[in-house]
Amino acid sequence: MRSLYALLIGFGIDLLLGDPHGLPHPVVAIGKLISALEKTFRSVFSKTETGERLAGGLLWLIVVTVSTALPAALLWGCMCISPWLRLAAESIMCWQILAVKSLRVETMKVYKALTAEGLEEAHRAVSMIVGRDTSRLDREGIIKAAVETAAENTSDGVIAPMLFMALGGAPLGFFYKAVNTMDSMLGYTDPPYTNIGLVPAKADDVANFIPARVSAILLLGAGAILDMNCKNGWRIFLRDRYKHASPNSAQTESMVAGLLSLRLSGDAWYHGVLHKKPYIGDPIRDPEAQDIPKTCRLMTVSAFLMLALITAIKLLLI
Repeated sequence: MRSLYALLIGFGIDLLLGDPHGLPHPVVAIGKLISALEKTFRSVFSKTETGERLAGGLLWLIVVTVSTALPAALLWGCMCISPWLRLAAESIMCWQILAVKSLRVETMKVYKALTAEGLEEAHRAVSMIVGRDTSRLDREGIIKAAVETAAENTSDGVIAPMLFMALGGAPLGFFYKAVNTMDSMLGYTDPPYTNIGLVPAKADDVANFIPARVSAILLLGAGAILDMNCKNGWRIFLRDRYKHASPNSAQTESMVAGLLSLRLSGDAWYHGVLHKKPYIGDPIRDPEAQDIPKTCRLMTVSAFLMLALITAIKLLLI
């Protein structure tokens, strides 16, 4: 139950504070470790397909081991001193793992820019939350990019970390953040990441397989609470949930597309390369700026539903 209390406290802190700028963050440290190991291994391993794949596999193993073992050791040390100290430390860790408020805040910056500051500022805001090239996006493209990112990150930044923390506390939560961060940094199909990013990308697919599907169902529940088009959400989810190179990304994206009666995805530019991607959803109506806060509300309600589900299951297992 200690981990449940820590998750509840961490969730509350995240809703209040988000990720304050200027404070050290463990995920930033994980990113720096990934960058340092990538640079080192690229110079050590042969620049062949096999060599780069081995480098990526070893990099993955070291990063997840360090990211899981360090918080576990810290919590063990805190427990040796006081269970209250452990609870405080794990609560802070859970807060750092979650991204409910920061995801909402950063996504809403795109909405505010579109409605009050113009396309130039909207391009800058959306470029902070998506991995694609944003300079070519028009107003509709900016809205779709923000909605798609919020939909995908409902799983990656909110539901999946909560699920891992429910199973193994903050150490398993950091395991997930390490896996997800490596995929974000290395898991591209284009050079120079094609080979070194293979293991990180596949591992992320495995780690997110269940959370992505749980997230889609929770989004459907949130849609019902928010009086959205649940019938269409379920229809588009069943039809389009595999219309993505990843087996997971379209799970939440298809549900949100259906709930909002939008057509999302389609071709996108990444690192100067055009990627041909199928559409998700039907163009029942044109995207509008209000779809961004609607998606944020879906994400927030889904997070509360997940927290309630975890709490109920934990209490039943006592």
